[in-house]
Amino acid sequence: MSDESAAEPEKYEVLRRRLKSRRRDDPALDLFRKAEANLGDVPAVDRILSELGRCYNPLTNGPIVDLATRRAIIELLEAGKLGDAQRLLDRCLTLYAPPADVRGQGPV
Repeated sequence: MSDESAAEPEKYEVLRRRLKSRRRDDPALDLFRKAEANLGDVPAVDRILSELGRCYNPLTNGPIVDLATRRAIIELLEAGKLGDAQRLLDRCLTLYAPPADVRGQGPV
């Protein structure tokens, strides 16, 4: 098991604990994890992103993954740019569940 794959569950565990502090369990984290695990399966990622697009992000007052971002991720995956697609997916996750040190800050 690589260091990267060992860090993944920890990354989601930290996010899950923080979201549980909002008194709810969050299936969106499971969808993000599924999408990351299946980046090579474009149709599966497209379905997952579609489902995330139906979920509300209260921090951005919109969908967790908007249509333009979904299309961009799918285009990157189809072009074989997995790293770029991963970064865009991570950005969506950060907008949905920002790191603890950013969460308490107001607009800059």
